Amino acid sequence: MAARERVVRMSVEQPMWRALSAYRVLTVGYALLLAGFGRGEYERPWVAAAFLGFLTLWTLATLPRVASAASCTRRFLGADLVVALTGILLTPVADLDARHMDGSTLPSIWTAGAVLAWALKGGWRWAAFASTFVAVANIVERGEASRDTFHNVLLVWLASIAIGYVVEVARASERTLARALEIEAATRERERLARDIHDGVLQVLAMVQRRGNALGGEAAELGRLAGEQEIALRTLVSSGLVPPTRVSEDASRGAVVRVVEVGPEPGGDEDGAGECDLRALLAPHAGPRTSFAGPGTPVPLPSAAAREIAAAVGAALDNVRAHAGPDARAWILVEDEPDEVVVTVRDDGPGIPEGRLAQAEGEGRLGVALSIRGRLRDLGGTAEWVSVPGQGTEVELKVPKARRGKAGSAR
Repeated sequence: MAARERVVRMSVEQPMWRALSAYRVLTVGYALLLAGFGRGEYERPWVAAAFLGFLTLWTLATLPRVASAASCTRRFLGADLVVALTGILLTPVADLDARHMDGSTLPSIWTAGAVLAWALKGGWRWAAFASTFVAVANIVERGEASRDTFHNVLLVWLASIAIGYVVEVARASERTLARALEIEAATRERERLARDIHDGVLQVLAMVQRRGNALGGEAAELGRLAGEQEIALRTLVSSGLVPPTRVSEDASRGAVVRVVEVGPEPGGDEDGAGECDLRALLAPHAGPRTSFAGPGTPVPLPSAAAREIAAAVGAALDNVRAHAGPDARAWILVEDEPDEVVVTVRDDGPGIPEGRLAQAEGEGRLGVALSIRGRLRDLGGTAEWVSVPGQGTEVELKVPKARRGKAGSAR
């Protein structure tokens, strides 16, 4: 099996950066329109033309800077704020009556975009810092805190702080979601490892313990040691000690979850590509004490899903041999329904006492919890047990043909 790293990126604030880029372009166009319609009001129109020309070039040239938090550096934010403040302070230079008449400044509402960039980059505190400078510049430009000036300043100040707070909440939510995905990935990996260990190592240790006790002598001591190791390994698997995933913060892309997964060897059937006939995987289980019955036509399933079902059936048959005795008979029935595949494993053993499955899971015995039920859950299916004391046990495995589960589920 080869390890690989799957990277999950989350960023709820990235759309805000795209919206900010569009806002800056639209508002510089709006500022140009206002200047064009009111060009006759400027005593020094060349000042307005020079600044608005520079503002247009600055806006277009710096679009990559407001594409993400990583590219929007502190140095750029400072320069961008200086451009906005310069435009506000140049307004009475271009229009001598600007101090005496309420109207828009040269950059107009483009200034809010400069403040919003601070909010997106650093949160509400940065927004408050930048909007305070804008407020002071507007008051200086007007010469007094008129009602309209106060209204506009307060609107920008409150809006930028609110957006900065929303960004901080979004980032906290991303970290929480990343942590949840990390826990889910670690749990799924633990369950996968537990299934593999149960299907291999734990079964061998249990067999060595039984055979050693039966042979006696030095073999009995070997069986005792094998039994101790089996208990220790079951405890270790049940405790969830698996390599943790890694969560990091990337300001340009949001929270990043790196999940280390174990997959097929290079060149193998990765992700269960292709289909195979489920009957071909289950037929080898047939033997003197096990009967197999299935449709006369192939039962195609994605390879990964078919292998998981076959492993679950193998685990069910292991339980028959371990708990129903070597003389118990078992039957495997495959039914190919229109929407799902149903595999039934039945035996004629003594049955399962009520509450025994829950007790076994509590003792760290994972045959039912992980090797069977866990596999079916990952495929989006179900595993159900019907057992009557003295009349045997029936395990019904159902897997939908349409993909409902996670990786490796049927499509």
